[in-house]
Amino acid sequence: MGLYRKALEVLPDFAAAHSNLASILQMQGRLEDALLHYKEAIRIHPTFADAYSNMGNTLKEMQDIQGAMQCYTRAIQINPAFADAHSNLASIHKDSGNIPEAITSYRMALKLKPDFPDAYCNLSHCLQIVCDWNNYDERMTKIVQIVGDQLAKNRLPSVHPHHSMLYPLSPAYRKGIASRHAQLCLEKVIPLHKPPYAHVKDLTVTGGRLRIGYVSSDFCNHPTSHLMQSVPGFHNRSKVEVFCYGLSADDNTSFRRKIQSEAEHFVDLSKVTDNGQAADIIFNDHIHVLVNMNGYTKGARNEIFSLKPSPIQVMWLGYPGTSGANYMDYIVTDRITSPLQYADHYSEKLAYMPHTFFVGDHCYMFPHLLKCGNGTSDPELLKCLDSQAGVIKISDKIQQPSNASLVTQSQTQQQQWKQQQMQLEQQINAQQQLLLQTQTNPAVCASVPGLQHQMVVQVNINALQQQLQQVKTLQLQYQQTAHESSSPKLPIDLPLTTRAQYGLPDNAVVYCNFNQLYKIDPTTLRSWVNILLRVPNSVLWLLKFPASGESNILSSALKMGLTQGRIIFSAVAPKEEHVRRGRLADLCLDTPLCNGHTTGMDVLWAGTPVLTLPLETLASRVAASQLCALGFSDLVAESRKDYEDIAVRLGSNPSELAALKSKVQDARMTAPLFDTKKYTSDLEVLYWKMWNRYSAGMPADHITE
Repeated sequence: MGLYRKALEVLPDFAAAHSNLASILQMQGRLEDALLHYKEAIRIHPTFADAYSNMGNTLKEMQDIQGAMQCYTRAIQINPAFADAHSNLASIHKDSGNIPEAITSYRMALKLKPDFPDAYCNLSHCLQIVCDWNNYDERMTKIVQIVGDQLAKNRLPSVHPHHSMLYPLSPAYRKGIASRHAQLCLEKVIPLHKPPYAHVKDLTVTGGRLRIGYVSSDFCNHPTSHLMQSVPGFHNRSKVEVFCYGLSADDNTSFRRKIQSEAEHFVDLSKVTDNGQAADIIFNDHIHVLVNMNGYTKGARNEIFSLKPSPIQVMWLGYPGTSGANYMDYIVTDRITSPLQYADHYSEKLAYMPHTFFVGDHCYMFPHLLKCGNGTSDPELLKCLDSQAGVIKISDKIQQPSNASLVTQSQTQQQQWKQQQMQLEQQINAQQQLLLQTQTNPAVCASVPGLQHQMVVQVNINALQQQLQQVKTLQLQYQQTAHESSSPKLPIDLPLTTRAQYGLPDNAVVYCNFNQLYKIDPTTLRSWVNILLRVPNSVLWLLKFPASGESNILSSALKMGLTQGRIIFSAVAPKEEHVRRGRLADLCLDTPLCNGHTTGMDVLWAGTPVLTLPLETLASRVAASQLCALGFSDLVAESRKDYEDIAVRLGSNPSELAALKSKVQDARMTAPLFDTKKYTSDLEVLYWKMWNRYSAGMPADHITE
């Protein structure tokens, strides 16, 4: 970087130096600075196609999608044979859901530059999204070869970690892909020159409570929040202190509001774009267990974790695989999802939940689906439903205390406690600043009166912290009581839901799968076709997810011998309808390649059984874990043949299928799968086990008991 700056001092109109300096700044995360130098390069050299393309990459990273697309388009106008610009434009189309356009641009990039691994692997993923299986086996073979070659040369693999479970890669290759991306995060923070954080091994500063920090870009209307939005509020505040660090801007939804209001602390890091500063904030909050809920999904900032601002760092829920990172200590999982014999698939130590690592907040969001019957179309009876959040206006349905003055009195007391807490925190901060000043003064430290003064200040701090803890305990008791009394109650009814609304036959066996279509591979569709052929009075219900994949699925099924009309597609629906209409199906046929995770919970809460076939990857074993936690291990097949035979047996025996569905419906309120409060308690126990090992000076190790 220094050489480029010196070159620009001598030659300020050296466009290539501006562009190269911008590339380095972009790698360091200094996006605004990079943008300035790209613009300067283009001002000097208006037909600088490389600068336009690279500026597009910077704008894309800054979430300026329209600006990025304009840059890529301009680069192609300047140089129509610029393969990288075509590939970059394709990535914008892909991220925006315009898969056909992405496929066209990737193919153009490969036509211009046949040896282009990034474009090839991204094209393959696009084709997987729309179930275009032409030359499928050849494609899979080439992807394995590309990844193997790149790992051998220590290059960043062209297959993204989140896509690796879709291809026939070895566990070592999948772990290697993740590890190389983890190393990239470490390389990005090297220019920050931050020394390692010094972590304590006791809980003195936090008054004996364990501080847990959840980090996610998905504290919004996102499947992750749909699953865990009640977890922060269910934590036991007498033992733990919860911080939620949001990496995305407030989307003003009920999901964001619930997490913000129920977490003891919510910190918006979306505007703190410097990862070093974000890590400092977390470290200064004295977080003991920092939880990574993104992994390698959209919006992740693993660079924060690579700086190790917390002594214990944990993968949980949001990403179905290993981080491959030496700075992540544990992955929260369970013995079915991640058996010990697969421990070498992970860079982290395995930390087992007692039932399943998966969680769902369906009991809070969709209590109306516990009702039987087809529902009603009367709007008056449905006004407490929201298309995304499920049941809303819960307070309207809860019996309020008969003495309104008690409510006012409690609210006044709560305000007084908050005022006391603020005053005490200010006093503690002032005393800590005073102590710091004396400790950094050599003359004071060398004198007896100075040391005595330090002891007095420390005693004052301890006394104030005890008072603060007492106030927080009183607040906790009040809030826990309020939280428990505001548990959701059943609305009067649920919306009218019939098979006819979705073009489903009333008297047929309806198999379903509501996953995105990329989770289907030719082998899975072959099994589904076999099942439909063996159960004549049956149909398969899928989603147009995306719509451009429907024709490919129907065409492939036709080639496999299935007649038209046996596969029925529906449009993607709002969350509440999506979950509710699952009750219309008789049996969900899971995708073995990558299970329905959130979707599996949705279908089970609707009361519909799920049949799954676990393979080796974490992503392929989640449904088995969910089913066992619900008490239905007999729906976990042992082979492809077993999977097909179970589906056929149930589809051919209406009474057995009806009895099974009834058992699933009953189990929703008795089995641990949907008990978020108990789940949170078990999760806390796991965090304490991690901490106890660390505080005793022991390294991280598998926690299986």
